[in-house]
Amino acid sequence: MTAFTPLKSSLPNRRRRGALPGVASHPWALALVGVLALAAFALWLVDPIPMQNLRLAQFDQFQRWHPRPYTPVPVRVVDIDEASLKAYGQWPWPRTRIAELVERLHQAGAAVIALDVLLAEPDRTSPAAMAQLWHHPQASAFLQQLPDHDAVLAQALRGRPVVLGSSVSHSAQGSAPGPSTVPPQNLPYRIVSSGAPQAQDWLRGFDSALWPLPALLATASGVGVLNFAADHDGVVRRVPLLLRLGAQGVPSLSAEALRVAQGGQNYLLRSGEAGIQAVRIGSVTVPTNAQGELWLHYTQDRPERYVSAAQLLQGRAAADAVNGSIVLVGSSAAGLADMRANPLGQLMPGVQAHALALEQMLTGQHLQRPAWASGLEALVLVLGTLAVGLVALAAPVRWAAVVLAVALAGMGGGAWWAFVEGHLLLDASNPALALLLSFGLASGIHHWLGERQQRWLRTAFSRYVSPNRVAHLVAHPEQLHLGGQRQVCSFVFTDLAGFTPMMEMRDPAQVVTLLNDYLEAMLVIVFKHEGTLDRFVGDAMVVLFSAPVVQADHRQRALDCALEMDAFATAYATRLQAQGVPWGLTRIGVHSGEVIVGNFGGKALFDYRALGDPINTAARLESVNKHLGTRLCVSQAVLDGCTGVPTRAVGRLVLKGKTQALPVATPLAALDTADCAAPADYDAALQLLRPGSQQDVDAARARFEALARQHPHDPLVALHLQRLREGATDDVIVMAQK
Repeated sequence: MTAFTPLKSSLPNRRRRGALPGVASHPWALALVGVLALAAFALWLVDPIPMQNLRLAQFDQFQRWHPRPYTPVPVRVVDIDEASLKAYGQWPWPRTRIAELVERLHQAGAAVIALDVLLAEPDRTSPAAMAQLWHHPQASAFLQQLPDHDAVLAQALRGRPVVLGSSVSHSAQGSAPGPSTVPPQNLPYRIVSSGAPQAQDWLRGFDSALWPLPALLATASGVGVLNFAADHDGVVRRVPLLLRLGAQGVPSLSAEALRVAQGGQNYLLRSGEAGIQAVRIGSVTVPTNAQGELWLHYTQDRPERYVSAAQLLQGRAAADAVNGSIVLVGSSAAGLADMRANPLGQLMPGVQAHALALEQMLTGQHLQRPAWASGLEALVLVLGTLAVGLVALAAPVRWAAVVLAVALAGMGGGAWWAFVEGHLLLDASNPALALLLSFGLASGIHHWLGERQQRWLRTAFSRYVSPNRVAHLVAHPEQLHLGGQRQVCSFVFTDLAGFTPMMEMRDPAQVVTLLNDYLEAMLVIVFKHEGTLDRFVGDAMVVLFSAPVVQADHRQRALDCALEMDAFATAYATRLQAQGVPWGLTRIGVHSGEVIVGNFGGKALFDYRALGDPINTAARLESVNKHLGTRLCVSQAVLDGCTGVPTRAVGRLVLKGKTQALPVATPLAALDTADCAAPADYDAALQLLRPGSQQDVDAARARFEALARQHPHDPLVALHLQRLREGATDDVIVMAQK
């Protein structure tokens, strides 16, 4: 016998040397993670609308979770609500009604009155306008004597701290700017810049504006823009303190109301290379974003913030309802179409945004998104994408998932802490999305490489362990433990005759090559019949059926496999012998019985095999072939489960070390029928040796003598004739040797 040399492998040489496929050997996987990080950074630079929406959605959620606690401040909204419209008619009201409202507010002690309405056209209900509409001489004469409504309002504004509203916009493409695009002369404010030159260039620019009527503007204390900085989704999150009309800055309504309340004149823009940093209004410094906008930190609705215009006009409002307050006059009536969406998921009157801005400016409770926030987010995005991707490539998925969870929790928790404790807006959503994409990509690559490695290992392992055993362990890893179970299996033992002397006489390298070809072909036959390779013992091999997967037809499979192996081995030997190679015949034994099948050995190394007497019996059946002159011996235990396989009975064998006789046969396909007796003649002769009424030793000897003369090369005929000559009286063959 000689040690078995593994079969020739079709695997690449690199893998045969032990280099398993992995991330380290695939730099393209690292490159993909790097490309993803660069792509994420490029998207951050471009900042498309979906990324903006995701960031703003996070900011909105933070506001819903933690709205700003309401602090009572002297800011009130006089609401032209549904009750007011019901009491005084539809909007727009006559300017005399607005004048009356201004008078009431001034008498009630309002510090500033800011009108969140646009008074850019003459009042259509003025007497002169009505006279032209009616064309009635007597009525026209009477109406011409009445004062103009706009003049009445202008007089009401004179000397009172009233701020009017204006509106800026972008003119239609190709249209010429009208007179309203030019800011009026002698505006009551002045804008001063400090820091970087051309600071006003950072303000959001417009090229068209609607201003209040000149008569009203001349008597008002200030004028402010009503526009908001609504985002793509229409939600109002910021209020601009200053905007740019052409080359000149203009204040918003809330900023102008605060200026007038303090009696100041100047707006001071403090800016840097990254944009506007803050706007100083009188003694109040307001931090802003780069465009001079104030981030709104919303509170829950507060009823005390509002006073109904109807109650005020009817004298039913509380005496101190607006005393000392900055009063914003606006409308919450749905029909006036001034309802805006806020981050809390609610609709609110547009005037409320100006009220919130004033509250924050007076209390100093500012929500900020500092200039360094974007740089920090980009750094976290790139480094986090790389780190999570590399970990997901290199580490098991559970640890990579832990790292991802920690990173996401750290970013989300950090952004939440910054919002609650520092009133800072930091984007954790887009970096988190980049980390998730990196984890998904890297985990997918890791999984693909792992599957590829498992396939390679399964292929490589199958070179040492039967493929069906490997597949079974992959499908049932719970069975990878020490121990076994009772199971009826069939066994095929093979051995190559004369192999050891041939190894001694010929070049071992040549013999091993021939042996590998022989064993590889034999294994192909085994796996074709779904047998399990138990082990190699030099040139011999042991195959079992019905383990690890139970096979109801395991006996038929074992016998069919043995017959095909015999046919191949005989042809292989004949071919080599014709080439002058003394290749021996293969002896095969097949038996079936109950054994213990499982993993045996120790914790460090398993050996999957079957243990039990049927295995020894199969081995003995293989070895007795050399004494019987046959190539394939199969027990009756196997034949009982087979059909369609013609056999010739050998007799009842008492194998070495056994006491019970075992009925054994050899398939006719494993015999040279040209040199053998006819099956019927042989069976009739053997039947005379079997115990029973027809047993006749003398007659049996006579028949075997006749068969021997006709077929001198029939091994079984010669065997039984010799036994009879030595005094045998039955078909029991006691084997003194293995």
